[in-house]
Amino acid sequence: MQFDPAALIVLNAILACMMFGVALSLKVDDFARIVRDPRAPLVGLLAQFLLLPAATCLVTWAFNVDPELALGMMLVAACPGGTFSNIMTWIGRANVAASVSMTAVSSLAATVLTPFNFAFYGWLNPQTRALVTEIALDPLNILMLVAAVLALPLLLGMLTARHAPRFAERAQKPLRLASLFVLLGFVAIAFAQNMDVFLANAERIVALVVGQNALALGLGAAGGYALHLSRGDRRAVTMEVGIQNSGLGLSILFTFFPQASGMILIAAFWGTWHLVSGLTLALLWSRSADERHD
Repeated sequence: MQFDPAALIVLNAILACMMFGVALSLKVDDFARIVRDPRAPLVGLLAQFLLLPAATCLVTWAFNVDPELALGMMLVAACPGGTFSNIMTWIGRANVAASVSMTAVSSLAATVLTPFNFAFYGWLNPQTRALVTEIALDPLNILMLVAAVLALPLLLGMLTARHAPRFAERAQKPLRLASLFVLLGFVAIAFAQNMDVFLANAERIVALVVGQNALALGLGAAGGYALHLSRGDRRAVTMEVGIQNSGLGLSILFTFFPQASGMILIAAFWGTWHLVSGLTLALLWSRSADERHD
């Protein structure tokens, strides 16, 4: 894998800007709403940090997935919901407030749960256990990185929204769109520089990522149905679980395991595919809403 270490600074800045942009639309009332009716966030967190990592571990073990690819899938499963889930939820005419709140809560929870889940499930699968030990995983260092690119920008964004509401309102949409295009550009350049590696492994990687993303979307939807959530909340949970913060996964990999090309390819393709699947699903939801209003 060809990778310029200087690009890591750009990637971390993109993640921080995206989280800051999400936080600009957050208010303390959003968290109060979760306390009053915690069903959607709870089922989202359960599917995000328990069901998806456990199911990924079980599937990779059962189908004897290559250890490095399997560990890449486990890292993606251990990451919190992606900030693009808020945009997809808005396009799909679902509950945006619930989506933003879940992204915030899952991002804060990820400071502890992402390194824990990655280490635990990587160790639990006997096929990846040796690789986890070999790369000398340090959960504390990962925790510090997650806190720097997620938790800190989240808190700064909420403070900005509270003390400069006009700026926050004007900056939200441009910041998110700019971050989206820059991240897509980053992934595109990474693919272009390593196209030979991707093509050599595409047959395995595409099926694994598409299958895992379908699993994530299915778990989110099933959790929403199980708790009899409203359509808007159910769709918000589906997007939150199905849109993973694969950019965080890439940041972790480039920082601590730059030699793990298989893991990097999984996370990089996730960064593209979940936008395709999420946008397709959101447009279908939006179209069905239009038809009901006709």
